[in-house]
Amino acid sequence: MNFRRNMPATPVGFQMAPLIDIVFLCLIFFMVSSVVARWEAKMGITVPTAASGARSSRDAGEIIINVDAGGAISINNVSMTTERLRSVLSQVGREFKDQPVIIRADAQTRHERVIAVLDACRHADIWNVAFATLPPPPAKPAPAAAAK
Repeated sequence: MNFRRNMPATPVGFQMAPLIDIVFLCLIFFMVSSVVARWEAKMGITVPTAASGARSSRDAGEIIINVDAGGAISINNVSMTTERLRSVLSQVGREFKDQPVIIRADAQTRHERVIAVLDACRHADIWNVAFATLPPPPAKPAPAAAAK
């Protein structure tokens, strides 16, 4: 028995609409994630250099605390006092036990402001703390001696 004899033979086509939907969703995702990445790293902060620093992988949900040269503390471009930072970190520390925190302090920041941030992390029982640094600039080659 041939049941397909009366059915028209239509070729199976490639559906473009779902493919275009997926491409647009990926585009929106990457646009939003790039905006969020710019929020967490405050512009205008020059972190110090360290020769022994190693690049670590980024953890999901890590908190980046920015301390500018004047000592102002901010998270996601929201300025905070030390007391407000302590309460925010306490709330986060209660919810997430292994919460990673990265401190991005300007090279000209007074030491006491960085210690205040560390103290707030300790008060919130957050132990996974790292400092953001840059690698040292490459050494300039010595100028060639002038030939006589």
